[in-house]
Amino acid sequence: MPLIALTGGIASGKSTIARRLAERGAIVVDADAIVREVQQPGSPVLHAIADSFGAGVIAADGSLDRPTLGAIVFSDSAARRRLNAIVHPAVREESARKFAEAFATDPHAVVVYDVPLLVEARADDPWELVVVAHAPASTRGERLVAFRGMTPDDARARISAQADDDARLAIADVVIDTTGTIDDTVAQADALWDRLTASGGSDERSLV
Repeated sequence: MPLIALTGGIASGKSTIARRLAERGAIVVDADAIVREVQQPGSPVLHAIADSFGAGVIAADGSLDRPTLGAIVFSDSAARRRLNAIVHPAVREESARKFAEAFATDPHAVVVYDVPLLVEARADDPWELVVVAHAPASTRGERLVAFRGMTPDDARARISAQADDDARLAIADVVIDTTGTIDDTVAQADALWDRLTASGGSDERSLV
């Protein structure tokens, strides 16, 4: 069964799709959760981050001070590239281990990699299918302000720190339009699941 990459910009509704696919039976591997794992106190990744960005990005309890680091990298593309060069290899290694573990447990599993930075880091990996959760940047900015309490400037900075919509759509095999209601998004996720379980996956470009 297939290894699926699920991506989308911040506030695109990607997590809603991932949850629905998990409810239907997919094994979802969460890239953000792996990032937190590899950045745990005492980890080589956290030591490398502190060496590169200074002790100020480490909280008093020894954990990563994410807001402080975020304030640095979201406004500085060079700093963001430096951080990615530290974190991405460790995430790649751990995600590969989790994929192998999932398929060893169930060779027929549908494994979904929920990954925000697919375009930036892993677009060329051998995915069976790339699924993009899509809402325009303007819509996502409104969601960040309304539901996450960001200022418009902060929302724009977060969005601009990621690949643009055209870059994500260019690698999509399936696009799920998340501009409608949550029920609309869930229905499209269900259609994707039905397609995957009926055919075992496909590399044919389509729009659900």
